[in-house]
Amino acid sequence: MSGVETKTEDFRISEMGELAAERDSTDHKRGVFERYVQPCLAELVGTTLFVFVGCASVVGNVGSLGVLQPAVAHGLALGVMIAVFGQISGGHFNPVVSLAAYLCGGMELMLLVPYIVAQMLGGMAGAGLARAVCSSALYDTTLGGAFTIVSSDLALITLAEAIMTTFLTMVVCLGAINSQTRSPLAPFCVGLTVTASIIAGGTVSGACMNPARAFGPAVVANHWNHHWIFWVGPICGALITVSLVRGVLGDKKTRAVFK
Repeated sequence: MSGVETKTEDFRISEMGELAAERDSTDHKRGVFERYVQPCLAELVGTTLFVFVGCASVVGNVGSLGVLQPAVAHGLALGVMIAVFGQISGGHFNPVVSLAAYLCGGMELMLLVPYIVAQMLGGMAGAGLARAVCSSALYDTTLGGAFTIVSSDLALITLAEAIMTTFLTMVVCLGAINSQTRSPLAPFCVGLTVTASIIAGGTVSGACMNPARAFGPAVVANHWNHHWIFWVGPICGALITVSLVRGVLGDKKTRAVFK
């Protein structure tokens, strides 16, 4: 009897070991998906919806509201997307926000390039959806929500983009990443920041602050006039934010100096 019992116990131990190994494998797969795949999918979907709303609001802005309609549409859409997807991916939907978040310690290096790729694809998808649902005449008149340069002073326009992007990335880094200043109102604050910036700078540079938002409609409408501004300005703004947060404004863990 003791031999039978021993064999039974050995079988049970072996069976439990196999079940544990299978469970660990399942948990590992789930962990990889939720850590790396799901965040990129969230960035793709969120950027698609944000750019769609942004482009559609510009194409449909035929009244006397000026920049108010696009400002409110962009701000509301971004705030909602951050609130919905923030716990999955951080709710960036913007390559320079991802860059600033990484440099301020808010995300892994391994996710930086996949995030940017997902955001660029989302920008094209959102602009494509806007083209599909908007009137052809209005779409052609507004270049599908692509950014146009109305001034010959390219340095001034680039500076405006850098300033407004500094404002945006500062709110993101201090409101959502820095432990000393982090706030549950970050999605609301980021949305308001975009709205305020478009109202303030929409007539100067278009207040892009987001290369993915510029790239998507530029591809779909094939409009590349001074497109580099909407990369150089926002990247400079993000680097200014990183310098300030890492230098003097971040918490003790984030600051590189004055620890």
